[in-house]
Amino acid sequence: MPPLSAPSRREALGLLGSGLTLALGACAKPSEQIVPYVRAPEELLPGVPARYATTLSLSGWGRGVHAIAVDGRPIKIEGNPLHPGSRGATDVFAEAAILDLYDPDRSRTVTERTSGIASWEMFERAWRAPLTKVRGQGGRGLHLLTGRVTSPTLARQIAALRASLPEAVWHVHEPVDEAAAARGAELAFGRPLRALPHLDRAETILCVGADPLGPGPDQIRLAAAFAERRRDPARFGRLYVAEAAPTLTGIKADARRALHPRDWPGLLAQVANALGAGLPAPDLAAGARRFAEAAAADLRAREGRALVLAGPALPPELHALVHWINGRLRAPVDLIAPPDGAEPAPSDLAGLCAALDAGTVEALAILDANPVLTAPADLDFARALGRARLSVHAGLHGDETAGATHWHLPLTHALESWSDLRATDGTASLVQPLIRPLYGGRSVHEVLALLGGEAAASGHDLVRRTWQELWQAAWGEGADFETRWRRCLHDGIVAGSAAAPVAAGAPRLPALPPTAPEGFAVEIRPDPCLWDGRPANNAWLQECPKPISKQVWGNALALSRGDAARRGLSAGDVVRLSAGGRAVEATVAIESGVAEGVGALTLGYGRERAGAIGNRIGANAYPLVTAASPWLATGVELAATGRRSEVLRTQNYVEIEGETKTLFRQIDLADLARAEPTGIGADQPSLLDPWRGDADGHAWGMVIDTAACIGCNACVVACQSENNVPVVGPEEVARGRMMHWLRVDIYDSGTPEAVRAGFQPVPCMHCEHAPCEPVCPVAASVHDGEGLNLQVYNRCVGTRFCQANCPYKVRRFNFFGYADGQEYANLDAEPVRAQRNPNVTVRARGVMEKCTYCVQRIATERQAAERDGRPMGIVSTACQSACPTRAIRFGDLNRPEDGIAALREDPRHYALLAELNTRPRTTYLADLRAPNPDLAEDRS
Repeated sequence: MPPLSAPSRREALGLLGSGLTLALGACAKPSEQIVPYVRAPEELLPGVPARYATTLSLSGWGRGVHAIAVDGRPIKIEGNPLHPGSRGATDVFAEAAILDLYDPDRSRTVTERTSGIASWEMFERAWRAPLTKVRGQGGRGLHLLTGRVTSPTLARQIAALRASLPEAVWHVHEPVDEAAAARGAELAFGRPLRALPHLDRAETILCVGADPLGPGPDQIRLAAAFAERRRDPARFGRLYVAEAAPTLTGIKADARRALHPRDWPGLLAQVANALGAGLPAPDLAAGARRFAEAAAADLRAREGRALVLAGPALPPELHALVHWINGRLRAPVDLIAPPDGAEPAPSDLAGLCAALDAGTVEALAILDANPVLTAPADLDFARALGRARLSVHAGLHGDETAGATHWHLPLTHALESWSDLRATDGTASLVQPLIRPLYGGRSVHEVLALLGGEAAASGHDLVRRTWQELWQAAWGEGADFETRWRRCLHDGIVAGSAAAPVAAGAPRLPALPPTAPEGFAVEIRPDPCLWDGRPANNAWLQECPKPISKQVWGNALALSRGDAARRGLSAGDVVRLSAGGRAVEATVAIESGVAEGVGALTLGYGRERAGAIGNRIGANAYPLVTAASPWLATGVELAATGRRSEVLRTQNYVEIEGETKTLFRQIDLADLARAEPTGIGADQPSLLDPWRGDADGHAWGMVIDTAACIGCNACVVACQSENNVPVVGPEEVARGRMMHWLRVDIYDSGTPEAVRAGFQPVPCMHCEHAPCEPVCPVAASVHDGEGLNLQVYNRCVGTRFCQANCPYKVRRFNFFGYADGQEYANLDAEPVRAQRNPNVTVRARGVMEKCTYCVQRIATERQAAERDGRPMGIVSTACQSACPTRAIRFGDLNRPEDGIAALREDPRHYALLAELNTRPRTTYLADLRAPNPDLAEDRS
């Protein structure tokens, strides 16, 4: 071997270059040739939004939506008008689902508790041994835990698994369940049935602890039906509500009674006795007795058009009593077989805990559920889970349950996967993906197939197989599957799949339940923004004001003024709630309309593993939940801790002497015939030139019906999604800064003990004599020829003179780059940016912004009309599209078919702050109520 010699300079540089080339080549992506579209898909036009029908879930129930995508990016959710669960509208959960898709805290990989990051192949190898063992035992030792299952495909897969492994046990745990209602139906009819009330056919309604207009899977259907009937003064009817703390239904009530839950049985017994029940006479206070008698008289007078609804906190016996009352009233209620029913019926979470404590669980699979957080506290599920020999959790996030199991598997979002779901009336609809999985997850169907040892199957094939079997069984071999399949994908529903009403017979009269114990009680409710806590990492929902309290970024214990005064508490005090050996600390919020001796606390907060947005915000109410009484904690001890915490609100409680009737017009039904519309002040003298308009003749305007508005905030989140409205975070909210272009104010003309409140959405008024325009030194706030008050972002220098001069306070200033470099928490992540609407400018720091009447939608329709050579058609703003009650109407004042000009002639019409002569384009219809004259003196 020749001796080594030093390389020359030329040789050394050559070797160095070769080494760098090899090193860079080893770590770089392989070279790929970028090929432009030569034959682009006909249906995909760059920059043009495309709509796809799909379905989103809330507590397992499907609500049909249209998902809007631009260049393959889903950016917006709107309702599917063909789906009975959405009727073309949305709620806050459906609107915010688009942000969940791009959540940077979503699970991105398979993880193992000790080794950390793993792979799907590693999990398959680890699962093979326990699966082989339980197969040899006929499935004994295998347990499956899911939430409510309404998916026909998932139900078919579970049924096949139970058939092949008959000893395997399926458990169902849904945090916001309807167990008391289901048991009540069994008591009344002898079998499980689901009640579907028809509020559009009920003229007198009594709600006892029920909130049909409040958040939930059926909110859109029920609210739309309620508003539809009330648009006809001849069928307006009357709504009675007895509840512990204000709800959306209570705010809309014609007669409301704040009543402790222990008095609810007596109220229902009083109504039942008026119909001939013969129950023991209840011991009711005088005010509650008058309320019950007035409600009973109204119900009897409208037999066939009267309805009673019971809330989830009532025991099964009272649900059965309500069925008996409705039977006597011939109430407009359909009874159907539960769409989530299964034969044999699944076990519950208590059965799983018993098996875990007995040490018989070889393998436990938890699919898309978080029982470590949501299980009733008395089951102590987190402790029991540790006794499973092997546990696996599949979910969107590495949540509390993911941290307690041996394995965690990432699931795909609903907008990334194939599936199917049923609505509350049984209507089936398909779930189709709009985008490939962002983080490499798998659908719940693919995970269950993997757990069952099936060969690799796609979610698409699994769902198609389900409907091939169903349609073949219904129509035989000759059914044209492909045509039917494509029609269902296009429409978003499976036509004719709703459950048929059943003839259940006369309901049995039950015995009354035992009297509730004395002492302080806490009613536990799903949160109107975070529901059961699943979307806690969604910044839009965290910053969405609660409809009544207007609290954001947290929850609080609602107390009456009397209870707070007796206990020496004030708003912001932190108290400890103790029951059953468990304690929760919560901040006190003093609210009007709360019954004495009871508080209200919502679920969804106080999480430890929600993500960067939702961790350690608010109080966790789940320790107060028990298996026997999930919605009402009794015998609660309340003690002050000596600490204080701020309750963040976007609207504080302010008493305005004599001004409420001016700012928020309310009319009694009896006075409607004498009411007259009030104008926008155009008849008043002004130094400003009148608005004349452009040659094209458009004059855009909006009318909001406050009688139809239920304050649900769907419009607020829809506006945020459509217009790239940023999140500011709790610190900025504490400084009084918000960015929502639309807010929903609540006005109360009653007393702290007896609320008489209503909701008033407030977008920009688009004043014809806008006070914001003459004070802008750079003409950033200007008026166009169609009546729109525009904000020119690249002119704005941030003087904020326009904001100071706006009497409606609807302008928002970017004190920081909330969407441009100074985002809250992890909202600057690249996935979040993909959600933004490309047709709306993202505003920078120092710029003023506000509602634009969705000018981008107006421009889109104008361009389409010019292209097609036709007049402009209907333009729908984001808030209008979202509204479940169609309270918001937008259109052209100069076009009669839009109906906006006609609404301005309605007797209820009024303008906000009309005396200022701003001549707003956004106007209102007054709130309309039908109070019972027999209860005129009862303001409790």
